[in-house]
Amino acid sequence: MDKNTSYTLRNWNTVIWKEVLKDCLPITAGIIPFGLTCGIMGRTAGFSAFQITFMSIIVFAGAAQFMAIAMMNSGITNWGVIVFTTFLINLRHLLMGASLSSYLFKQPRTLQYLLAFSMTDESYALTINRIEKKGYDAYYQLGASYFLYIIWAFSTFLGAVLYHSIPNPLEWGLDFVIPLTFLVLLIPRLINRTALFVALVSALTAVLGALHLPGKWYIILAAVTASIVGGLIERGRRNEF
Repeated sequence: MDKNTSYTLRNWNTVIWKEVLKDCLPITAGIIPFGLTCGIMGRTAGFSAFQITFMSIIVFAGAAQFMAIAMMNSGITNWGVIVFTTFLINLRHLLMGASLSSYLFKQPRTLQYLLAFSMTDESYALTINRIEKKGYDAYYQLGASYFLYIIWAFSTFLGAVLYHSIPNPLEWGLDFVIPLTFLVLLIPRLINRTALFVALVSALTAVLGALHLPGKWYIILAAVTASIVGGLIERGRRNEF
């Protein structure tokens, strides 16, 4: 590798990391309270600071972790039930992964594994936004995913340590920050009538599902319904041309 190529690669990596930090830092305003709450709720359920932090490190799925903690706190000790329930909650990741599959399958196998493990709603939204603006870059997705991963694990640990200082995070309004974070990710995606219509269909399905379905099935139902509606609309447009 000559000096010019080496310099170009270093400069390219610097540019990517600057872009990652610029895009991820605003998102941390929602992830940190979420992680603090996870750490606090874990301690409330009887986990040690190490256990709940280790859970965030190996699971890295906020909604699934909260569900698992709530189930164990309510006396459910059947691991099969817990794993199946959290699996259902995280089924949406199959849809996110499928939408990026054309990019991911071009990457080395090890990189595919790293990207698959670290994919979250936030990193997925950032990656999709980046694709539309500048194209796909595996190292942008990797950087964004693991930057958020570190923030999530650290904030969980911090919440576990501050457990006695903030015994009830709901009194601090930390739960309100979570939906705001997702709204921040959603609103920039509503760039046309199709996106707006699909979002409204998904929202209506989720509300009706939450009212009439048990558990967290409304999440899966809303995701699948939105995917089908969006797919039908896009297919209709292609057929017109």
